[in-house]
Amino acid sequence: MFPTEPAAVNNGFGALLKNRGFMLLWIGQLLSQLADKVFFVLLIAVLENYPPLPGLAQNSMYSTLMLAFTIPAILFGSAGGIFVDRFPKKLIMVGSDVVRGILTLCLPLLPRQFLILLILTFAISTVTQFFAPAEQAAIPLLVKRENLLAANALFTSTMMGALIVGFAIGEPILSLAKSLMGEEYGQEVVVGGLYILSAALMQLIKFKEPKRPREHRASNHPWAEFTESLRYLKQNPLILNAMLQLTTLYCVFAALTVLTIRLAEEFGLKEKQFGFFLAAAGVGMLIGAAILGHWGDKFHHKPLPLIGFLIIALVLGVFTFTHNLLLALGLCAFLGVGAALIGVPMQTLIQQQTPPTMHGKVFGFQNHAVNIALALPLAITGPLTDALGLRTVLVGMSIVVVIVGVWAWKNTRKVLQDVI
Repeated sequence: MFPTEPAAVNNGFGALLKNRGFMLLWIGQLLSQLADKVFFVLLIAVLENYPPLPGLAQNSMYSTLMLAFTIPAILFGSAGGIFVDRFPKKLIMVGSDVVRGILTLCLPLLPRQFLILLILTFAISTVTQFFAPAEQAAIPLLVKRENLLAANALFTSTMMGALIVGFAIGEPILSLAKSLMGEEYGQEVVVGGLYILSAALMQLIKFKEPKRPREHRASNHPWAEFTESLRYLKQNPLILNAMLQLTTLYCVFAALTVLTIRLAEEFGLKEKQFGFFLAAAGVGMLIGAAILGHWGDKFHHKPLPLIGFLIIALVLGVFTFTHNLLLALGLCAFLGVGAALIGVPMQTLIQQQTPPTMHGKVFGFQNHAVNIALALPLAITGPLTDALGLRTVLVGMSIVVVIVGVWAWKNTRKVLQDVI
């Protein structure tokens, strides 16, 4: 289906399109990401068929289900990375997709009890924590070093595209599945089928795994490997700094997820239409990632992360004085471009500077740190907005983003010029 050998020269997305292994990984990731988003919609759709637990209100069922979906990311983020370094990455990716597909297909066969739905949701989310670091660790094994920026740009584009498209088409896809395949199992067959199809594509990938010394594999226990990843990050402040910048970026988006509900009211929209702002930011990220992926080599030695943080801070500050909806959506898109200037180069930097034997642990720790850090802005943004007002919170976020961006760039600018 694709040429076997990657291109020898760096020409942005063109080299990646000729890389058979990467294209299989990318398409598989696209299907898996889409399945994740549609599965989330499926959970909300089937919840009405499950009676609540004694003493649990109907509205509380949604919150409880979301907790079951998010807690595994906090509990098992680093464990997934350690697992990735111990076992073949392709086996983990294929196995994760197969397990998630089978569990989804089992949903209509199980008793309609809310506790069982919680357990199944928790299990699927737990398996996802192993898939994510394996996927990140596989990219440097399939792509030449000079093409990593374009590869991460493409993956970022796919991730944001799946986020936008997945939630948008999830309900129509599930409704069509119900009408064509039946209400009892049609929706689950579509979502489970996406996972299985992703696994089938990734099974075709061929790449060499880095060999790990047998004595090292036998002597190290999971806790020892976790502390080893902490020591490695402490000894490599460049990678730690890149993780800090990525974590800051995700925290900004987590806070914006809460703030956009209030923003929707400010611009005369319904609360449930807050997704317009997030979708606009996603479109901006797609544009920024596409620019970096195709012309990334022309931006060598440019302070891309610093520019990205300054763009985000500018948008947050200007937003407080904006009253036109189209201008607000344009600002959200511009913020997304700034986010791409941070996310794509920093993820590329981590992949370039981390040895293959540490990929799983580092990416697992990264996912773990991000998921834990996301809890704080999600928890405090709403109360802060109620207490201080929307404008004050946006200006405060703008100041924090500038401080973090400038501080991070001052600490790493000399080294970053040689690796980005």
